[in-house]
Amino acid sequence: MISRIVSGGQTGADRAALDAAVQAGIPHGGWVPRGRKAEDGRIPARYCLREMTTFSYADRTEKNVLDSDATLIVSRGPLTGGSRLTLGLAMRNRKPCLHVDMAVTGMEEAENKVRSWLEENDVSTLNVAGPRASNDPDIYGLVRSLLGRVLRARV
Repeated sequence: MISRIVSGGQTGADRAALDAAVQAGIPHGGWVPRGRKAEDGRIPARYCLREMTTFSYADRTEKNVLDSDATLIVSRGPLTGGSRLTLGLAMRNRKPCLHVDMAVTGMEEAENKVRSWLEENDVSTLNVAGPRASNDPDIYGLVRSLLGRVLRARV
């Protein structure tokens, strides 16, 4: 059962995961690079993210992978950029990772897939990643909806 959600706090998928955690009343946080910058400016303190001493997004991404039991990556289409990096870091660190491509997976199927995977891997702390809002303006709503459904099913 998920007891904590972490992410890098970037707009899009990361921010949706943190907002879903807030709405569900579960602890949340993660790591951000020095300066707390996202594509929309400084990341708000309400997300409980810890600032690293480095400006490196790759280092931040790896820290979030390492501080979680598993990583969920949600996209619409093939993984690119930071999402592809996240998958590689999860594999390198031998952490369970699930990629859900919402371009080919319906919401109900995605929810069932995520819930089964969380149970199979006994995930307590979940890292969530995916595209930024500038790369996919609809990803925030998809991730927020998907995690909302998954988190509601846990009670």
